[in-house]
Amino acid sequence: MVTIKDISKACGVSPSTVSKVLNGYKDISQKTVDLVMDTAVSLGYTPNAAARMLKTNRSNSIGVLFVDNMQSGLRHEYFSGILNSLKEEAEAEGYDITFISRGLGGRGMSYLEHCRYRKCDGVIIACVDFSDPDVQELVDSEIPVVTIDHLFDEKGAVMSDNYQGMMDLTDYICSLGHREIAFIHGELTSVTRKRLAGFYKACEKWGIEVPPQFIREAKYHDTASSARVTRELLELGRRPSCIIYPDDFSFLGGRNQLEAAGLSVPDDISVAGYDGILLSQVLRPALTTLQQDTDAIGRSAARMLIGAIEKPKTYVPESIQISGKVLGGGSVKHIG
Repeated sequence: MVTIKDISKACGVSPSTVSKVLNGYKDISQKTVDLVMDTAVSLGYTPNAAARMLKTNRSNSIGVLFVDNMQSGLRHEYFSGILNSLKEEAEAEGYDITFISRGLGGRGMSYLEHCRYRKCDGVIIACVDFSDPDVQELVDSEIPVVTIDHLFDEKGAVMSDNYQGMMDLTDYICSLGHREIAFIHGELTSVTRKRLAGFYKACEKWGIEVPPQFIREAKYHDTASSARVTRELLELGRRPSCIIYPDDFSFLGGRNQLEAAGLSVPDDISVAGYDGILLSQVLRPALTTLQQDTDAIGRSAARMLIGAIEKPKTYVPESIQISGKVLGGGSVKHIG
C-alpha cells in the first residue's frame, strides 16, 4: 500500500506537506500541489478513509434526501439535473454522496438514524414531504442541512426563483396577445404558491381578470392528471387560448387530449410548460417553457453545505434565489 511517506520521498518534500496537500490546505504553492497530486496518482495512492475520519472527525460524506412522490426517481429530469451538478461539485471538493432513506436492508430507521449510521457530515434535502415529522427531526438535529426549494428557519436554502420565473413566462405569453390563459398547477406546495403568485402578478400587470375556472390543480410530473384537467378545460364554454402546464413532462398528457380533440398546437391552441428539460426542446413545435438553472442550483447547494461543514464558526445560513429564463419555443402563437 502506498503511504504518505512514499509520496514524500518521490516528491522530495516533507510528509507534512504531502498531508496538507491531500487534505486540501490552501497555504501550499500550486506547483507543489500539482507535484504531490500527480505523484499520488502515478503511485496509485488511495487515502485511508477511516484514518482520515479519526483525524478530522469528518467522513467527507454528504447525504441526499430525495423522495419523489410520483416514483419517477432519478428519471425526474429537473431533480436529476440538480443532483448531477451537486454530485460533481461535492466530488470536486473531496466529498462522496450517499442517498438517505427510511430503510436499510429491510431494517426500518428514521432519516436522522440513517444519516448517523452513514456518518454524514451534512445533508441536502432536495425533494420530500417537508411537513414529515422525520424530516423535521433531521432538520432540528446537529447535522448541517441545506434545503432545495423549501425554507426552514435558521437553515441554508437554495431556491429556484419560482415567483419571478412564472411571472416572466406569463408576461411572455401575454406579450404575444393572449388574454385567456389557463394555469394547471401542481400540488399546493410552497413552490406552487409562488408560481401562482407570479402568474396572477403578471396577469394583473396586463389588466387580465383570470376566471376561477381557468385555474386547475393536477400533479407534478404526472401525465394522467394533466390529461384529465386539459379535457375539463376544453369542455368549458369559454375555452382558453393558452394553457400553462405544471411542468414540461406533464404537458405530454395534455398534448394527447388536444390531439384527441383535433386541436393543433399552436394554430388552434397555445401551450407552455415549466422546467426547460431537454424533452421540451425536441418536441415539434418546441415547447415554450421556463428553463430552471439546475446546474447553478445543485452547485450552490453543495458549496453552501460544505461551508456549513468546514467553517461552522463563520457559517451564516442564508437563502439564495436562482433565476431561470424563458425559452420561446414555438408552442405559443402570436395572436396580435
